Amino acid sequence: MKKLIILALIALPMSAFAQKFAHVNTPAIVNAMPEYAAAQEELQKLSKQYQEELKRMQDELQTKLEDYQKNGESLPETMKQRRMQELQDLDTRLSQYHQTAQNDIAKQEQTKLAEISEKVTKAVKEVGTTGGYVYIMDVAGDIPFINEALSTDVTDQVKAKLGIK
Repeated sequence: MKKLIILALIALPMSAFAQKFAHVNTPAIVNAMPEYAAAQEELQKLSKQYQEELKRMQDELQTKLEDYQKNGESLPETMKQRRMQELQDLDTRLSQYHQTAQNDIAKQEQTKLAEISEKVTKAVKEVGTTGGYVYIMDVAGDIPFINEALSTDVTDQVKAKLGIK
């Protein structure tokens, strides 16, 4: 009886035990998404607005500094101190604004990329479920090795799921 069971197991097609693996290239998908291009454009506009305001603040500081250097010697000591304090305050505001701008841009970028990433992840899961894959690995990740000959590339299927050509 044992021999019969072993023989039956050996005789079963190996494909019955085969597991399906796939790989995907998420950077290629993300870069092809219209949402990504729109997010990049929006972030560039925001960055430009901050840069323009920073430039205006730097120009104001430079103008006041030049005025102080030109006329500072003829001013009474109390006015010199007040102008020096004003220059220091402007410099501090400029530094704070620069930091705030960087933080805001980073936060906006993180939010927009998280939304895009969530959409891609959902599409990958749908392709994985529909295709019956055990694993779908991202070739852009830190995976030491993916044998692409034994794995199916589902990048185009994910793009199709997202409506990307």
